[in-house]
Amino acid sequence: MSTVDLDAAYRLNPCTALDVLAHCCERRERCSLGTPDVVRFVRALVMHASVRDALDAADLGGTSRARVVAALEHLAATGVIVTAP
Repeated sequence: MSTVDLDAAYRLNPCTALDVLAHCCERRERCSLGTPDVVRFVRALVMHASVRDALDAADLGGTSRARVVAALEHLAATGVIVTAP
């Protein structure tokens, strides 16, 4: 499984439509976060210099932050999100 680099910038893979992102996140056993939250967070990634900055801006509690990182791990491993150039 791919490890998300919290200090790198990520974005939605240009080859991935948002409906694919939503479909991936409906599978809670893999994404562990509801679709609207993950879609909203992934969209916000492009506005931040790194995943860590996006997480800090989201002001998540420890448990929620860990769940978001786990969701990002899955999305990176499946190519739904990629590092930004």
